Amino acid sequence: MVVHLWVDRDAAPGPVQVGFTVSKAVGNAATRNRVKRRLRHLTRELLPSLEGLPGRAALVVRALPPAAEASYDALGADLGRSLSRVSSA
Repeated sequence: MVVHLWVDRDAAPGPVQVGFTVSKAVGNAATRNRVKRRLRHLTRELLPSLEGLPGRAALVVRALPPAAEASYDALGADLGRSLSRVSSA
């Protein structure tokens, strides 16, 4: 999983916008949708960790092919690690 975070420090604070990218390399449509649903739910749980960012933020989560086989817990752990890295940078 790859996570990109963009922060506009000069803009007025607002909610973090989140987008997901799951390519065909991850699997068929059903698999890609399952991965997106899991990531969407996990992001809702982990998003409060980004509340302290100054200004307006946009987050893009890109799922890589191993995400198709990963369990819900494994995806959550990977997303949590990724978010902690980008929020501390």
